Amino acid sequence: MSRTTAPEPVDRKDDQALPAQGLTHGLKQRHLSMIALGGVIGAGLFVGSGAGIAAAGPSIVVAYAISGLLVMLVMRMLGEMSAANPASGSFSVHAERAIGPWAGFTAGWAFWFLLCVAVGLEGIGAAKIMTGWFPGSPEWAWVALFMLVFCGTNLAAVKNFGEFEFWFAALKVGAIVLFLGIGVLAIVGVLPGTDAPGAANLTGEGGFFPNGSEGLIVGLLASVFAYGGLETVTIAAAESEHPVRGVAKAVRTAMWRIALFYIGSMAVIVTLVPWGDKAVVEKGPYVATLDHLGIPAAGQIMNVVVLIALLSAMNANIYGASRMATSLVARGQGPKALGRTFGGVPRPAVLVSSVFGFLCVLLSYWRPDDIFIWLLNTIGAIILVVWFFIAVSQLLLRRRTEREAPEKLVVKMWAFPVLTWVALAGMAAIFFLMAREEGTRVQLYWTGGLTALLAAVGFALQKRRGPVAEDA
Repeated sequence: MSRTTAPEPVDRKDDQALPAQGLTHGLKQRHLSMIALGGVIGAGLFVGSGAGIAAAGPSIVVAYAISGLLVMLVMRMLGEMSAANPASGSFSVHAERAIGPWAGFTAGWAFWFLLCVAVGLEGIGAAKIMTGWFPGSPEWAWVALFMLVFCGTNLAAVKNFGEFEFWFAALKVGAIVLFLGIGVLAIVGVLPGTDAPGAANLTGEGGFFPNGSEGLIVGLLASVFAYGGLETVTIAAAESEHPVRGVAKAVRTAMWRIALFYIGSMAVIVTLVPWGDKAVVEKGPYVATLDHLGIPAAGQIMNVVVLIALLSAMNANIYGASRMATSLVARGQGPKALGRTFGGVPRPAVLVSSVFGFLCVLLSYWRPDDIFIWLLNTIGAIILVVWFFIAVSQLLLRRRTEREAPEKLVVKMWAFPVLTWVALAGMAAIFFLMAREEGTRVQLYWTGGLTALLAAVGFALQKRRGPVAEDA
């Protein structure tokens, strides 16, 4: 029988595993729990899910359930490895131990690139909301302000990042819980001024699968990438007070809460609002639902929530990028100057990650039709590449850990190795579906090109330097 929490003794040596050289243990369990939730609850859920609903109709619930099962398997695998060997490089370290230094290099720098570009995208999104409230103000000025604030937050002690992310995530979680509560009341017909909709919106306008399997596939692809961000909790766990117990509890609680928030939200939305309503895409599904129910000032309320979600993601992504870079440098896979720490904080890595994010914002203004689109396409499928490395690493490391240190398996993958292979098959199926769809095929090609380039550089470094340290 698998266990999901670490043993009770707090002085267990493995429970105090060190993060990358120079970092500290400044995060508490409450920080980790909210980082796990906050990292995945972003604008992709609050706004971007509207495109998935428009394509899949009510079957978006099935799409989110399928992709949710996949991400649960991935996080369980990552939780197993991270509880056994906490490291600020997370899956990059695991890939290095299981497959080789080139794999750690590829997964780590690909993820760093993804996070930095995401920082820029989130800054642009947040700036658009602010210019809506303050017409005439320049977007770049708001982006610069947000960058300065969160760069400053991450340059300070790690506990400051933890506190910011705790309260940001708490507000996002509170907003979703309130939304679900209002939605359930409306569905059962007890919300004042509303009538129970029954199954009219689920079976009308073309039925539950209005656009057939093609619509479901588009919804599935959209939902997969909405789940990206959970991996940050295993990076942060290495800087927590008790890494093993922290990551075990955070992964366990995050999985069922995400299932509730994501799948539950989609079920509420498509039950209450006709899926073909243009407002679902134009305003976002949450705003459209609240407007449909006649909730006062729904648009402004959700704009505040979306702004918080974007700022939270900026904060978390700068943190994750800086720690991943620090871990890579500590393992000899990056410029040494980037890995220096000051007072337990990798300040050069924070600055470079923030500057790269701001550069992406400038590219969106200077070259929106070529370079910026290239950046977006390049990061399109990176999260799937990372998940692939996680699954392969777990498949290889599980047997090794069982032989060498079985006591470290305080979190175990369910039905190993069957479900690991199921997850890998699921990823392969998504890659195949991306290759079939014209809109995602370009992303797959560009991401594949970036991955191949990083792998080639990683192989060259591995051949020149040989094996490097495992536990950075």
